[in-house]
Amino acid sequence: MPFLDHLEELRQRLFWIAGAVVIGVVVAFVLLSKLDIIRVLERPILPYLHGRNLIYTHPGTSFSILLNASLILGIILASPIVIGQLWKFMSPALYPHEKRAVIPVLFGMVALFLAGIALSYFVVLPLTLGFLMSIESTALTPMISATEYFDFAIAMCLAAGLIFEVPIAVLFLTALGIVTPAFLRKYRRHAVVICLVAAAFITPGADPYSLMALAVPLYFLFELSVVISQVAFRKRLKRKADEALELTGAGAVS
Repeated sequence: MPFLDHLEELRQRLFWIAGAVVIGVVVAFVLLSKLDIIRVLERPILPYLHGRNLIYTHPGTSFSILLNASLILGIILASPIVIGQLWKFMSPALYPHEKRAVIPVLFGMVALFLAGIALSYFVVLPLTLGFLMSIESTALTPMISATEYFDFAIAMCLAAGLIFEVPIAVLFLTALGIVTPAFLRKYRRHAVVICLVAAAFITPGADPYSLMALAVPLYFLFELSVVISQVAFRKRLKRKADEALELTGAGAVS
């Protein structure tokens, strides 16, 4: 296909992706407005408010929170169409073995992202809030802003979801020949430190319990990445050996 035809097809795919995201955001906005998403998102901090409510200082606070949540959920709802359009655009350029690997990888990306969000919301966020609220001075009166709390909670959940994509990133790097299983095993001790630093970054000022609640799963993901890298590395070597054998056979025939 000529280059300009590729650009035209890309334009059409991006048009469908944008439309899917817009529709997803609208649907998410309607659903979340009926579910009262603010009540759902505030659950981790409710035990530490002692019967009080989050405060707001702007009339549009509730709408802003609902809009941000709708944007995130809308993208998630539109992800099947987004992935489908990207797949239709890229699949003609992929080899058969690459096509077979794409679908499991995409499902793995979604599953890991949702797992990271769930871990952060149900485990890490409550532990972090409990620790932060426990060290407040008695000379201060807590008046927690809804906007600041939701920004903090959503950012922590999204960061956890993104960092849970480490095995997928390692898989791509191994497929490209940038990372090998031997390299990962060599720096296993360094990975422990990196997991602790990443957990401390996601949970700023957190106690050891919330830190370990995130660092331990991150290290488990690293070990999973080593296994995935080993499988991908072996397949890559086998494919290269098969290609070399085919070239040798073709040369002998000629």
